[in-house]
Amino acid sequence: MHKSGFPHLSLGNKLIQAYIKCGDIEGARNLFDEMPQRHIVTWNSMISAYVRHGLSGEAIRLFERMCLESVFADEFTFSIVFKAFSDMGRVYGGRKAHGLLVVLGVEVSNAFVGSGLVDMYAKFGRLRDARLVSDCVVEKDVVLLTALIVGYTQHGENCKALEVFRDVVAVGIKANDFTFSSIPIACGDLGDRRSGMQIHGLMVKSGYGDVVACKTSLVTMYSKCGLIDDSLKVFERCPDANLVTWTALITGLVQNGREESSLLMFKQMVSKSLNPNAFTLSSVLRACSVLTMYEQGQQIHCIVLKTGLHRERYVGAALIDMYGKSGSIGMARIVFESLDKCDVVLINSMINSYAQSGYGQEAVELFDHMRKSGIEQNAVTFLSVLSACSNAGLLEEGSRIFSSLQRDSKLDPSTDHYACMVDLLGRAGRLKEAENLIKQVEEPDVVLWRTLLSACRIHGKVEMARRVMTRVLELDKKNDGTHVLLSNIYASAGEWNEVSNMKIAMKNLKLKKSPGMSWIEVDREVHTFMAGDLSHPRATEINEELKRLREKIETLGYVPDVRFVLQDLNEEQKKRSLYYHSEKIAIAFGLLSNIRNSTFIRIFKNLRVCGDCHNWIKFVSKVSQREIIARDAKRFHHFRDGMCSCGDHW
Repeated sequence: MHKSGFPHLSLGNKLIQAYIKCGDIEGARNLFDEMPQRHIVTWNSMISAYVRHGLSGEAIRLFERMCLESVFADEFTFSIVFKAFSDMGRVYGGRKAHGLLVVLGVEVSNAFVGSGLVDMYAKFGRLRDARLVSDCVVEKDVVLLTALIVGYTQHGENCKALEVFRDVVAVGIKANDFTFSSIPIACGDLGDRRSGMQIHGLMVKSGYGDVVACKTSLVTMYSKCGLIDDSLKVFERCPDANLVTWTALITGLVQNGREESSLLMFKQMVSKSLNPNAFTLSSVLRACSVLTMYEQGQQIHCIVLKTGLHRERYVGAALIDMYGKSGSIGMARIVFESLDKCDVVLINSMINSYAQSGYGQEAVELFDHMRKSGIEQNAVTFLSVLSACSNAGLLEEGSRIFSSLQRDSKLDPSTDHYACMVDLLGRAGRLKEAENLIKQVEEPDVVLWRTLLSACRIHGKVEMARRVMTRVLELDKKNDGTHVLLSNIYASAGEWNEVSNMKIAMKNLKLKKSPGMSWIEVDREVHTFMAGDLSHPRATEINEELKRLREKIETLGYVPDVRFVLQDLNEEQKKRSLYYHSEKIAIAFGLLSNIRNSTFIRIFKNLRVCGDCHNWIKFVSKVSQREIIARDAKRFHHFRDGMCSCGDHW
């Protein structure tokens, strides 16, 4: 259509509106460019269409052209363009538009303009500016104040969000569904269950109790307040729950230690043909990490690949963590190397995975590469790499990194950082240096002294252990782990009277020693074993397998190390007690079960593996020609052909 034959202005506007309604933005723009004259309504229609279709950059360019052509923007123009600037994160452009609004004399008190301006500043994180605009608006409405509430909650200023909400209630403004879907989140982040319950009641009274978005926010609020059963009740009354609601519940279950329930909920969600998003997948992968459910984690990894979300940073980090906590360092590395961009979260996950499996040198190399690449390291980075050095006995590298944390970093070392160095020094036999390091901490906590106590046990330093225990009990008189540690030190030194005294002290304090247990996953079923416990349905077969293994490895030179029997028994009784440690039973069961992935066996233990079991597993890995992966309370051990990845340092 040529300009000479262009129809009347009003008809042109109607044609543009028709193109926009049909979704033909390009056709609307072509017609717009051909118009010899354009009314402000035409400009607004075109700018609004761009914003609605996610083309905020085009909307801003058209707004700038409008200003160059001396077309005066009105209230509607500004309300639209403020959203465009916030969508694009263009703070300077948004402030310029605000300035133009003032120059043109457009009233900020206009509901559309005021709300748009508050929303823009809130999304920029300029909450002081948002509040100033809000205070200037003559007639505050629910849209404006909700924008302010959302801004505060998104930037962690939850107390201020609650203040604004209370203002809404106080002046008689009726909150809408957007308000009620935002404010419970602030209560959850604050752990303010009382205010959250009050808002829940007000939500129901106001008629928004059945709105899905509002119920979703309640699910999140209750779970963050530790009231996961209340979250489940809200969810059960939400028959039209959407993906966001399901994800909120699954995440809440994981955060509240209900990992198994979260996986069951995930299965239900998938059965309803709801495709998980990045947040859903990262949550269920965390559940698999905690439960060390390797097979289920692999299945979820397949779903990740099918949905194309494998490059999402949170999903990537969760995958690395899941494989790392399952001892599959090779798969963790494959996931890490497949990611397009690496940030501090992803690198921390990889360093931590290296740390857990004893790959100290690789962790240090990644840490150094991170520093050279200019990626800023945080407290978690230093903690992970120091843990890696501790697990691998890398004293020189650990000392260098800890010194850089003290000297060059903007971070202040925490007690956790000090604990890693105390552990590293203690295991190297430099106990006096470790003790002096603790004294540098202004207020050393029980963890630091217990770490040193563990080192005393390794090196049999009974007198130092007595002194250190005094410090521990000053901080925590009822610490059962401390009593058990010292009892084990006495037992290793053969001081059985002292062991009896410790048992009496524990009984008086009503303390109980956590029993050692090991577990193994076979065909997605977890089998748990305790020391000396042969109550499993296949107990007879397990016993026969243990006997067969013992006969085989004794021909290779295995001799039971009775030093690790912490009971006053005769020599033969000590040997017999070693035969039935929980990790040995679990491995024997794994060999019997003919696990599908027959190249390795993976077991887990709640306590540290003892020296005799560690030696026993090395021999078994050789005679069975299997890789045996054992995760104890401290780290992973990878046994192959009679050797362990820890180099006998753990």
